[in-house]
Amino acid sequence: MSIRVNKIASLIQEELSLIFLHKVQDPELGLVTITHVKLTADLKLAKIYLSVFEKEKRDYVLEHVDSIKGYIRSELAHRVRIKNVPELDFYIDDTSDYVEKIERILNKIHKDDIEKNNTE
Repeated sequence: MSIRVNKIASLIQEELSLIFLHKVQDPELGLVTITHVKLTADLKLAKIYLSVFEKEKRDYVLEHVDSIKGYIRSELAHRVRIKNVPELDFYIDDTSDYVEKIERILNKIHKDDIEKNNTE
């Protein structure tokens, strides 16, 4: 069962990426990437994670995408051959924030080590 769910999630991610690329044409959104799709086992709900390049636009992007999710779902229904297209819930993927934070911490540790070795 989980193999099927994973395949459908992957297909939905691919098709949503194409929908955002070709159908959702709002220059105010900037660069938006579908990073992950999580489906429930019954295929009734899909959690869609979006990465937004410009952090200050995250709230706007989420509001805009939520306002047109009916349109996005209908476009998805035309592209994917499954019995019922799941409800779509959109979330911001903030994984890149954690990566940046860890990089800053590691760089600070590295810088502190260099300064410590230079003073010895």
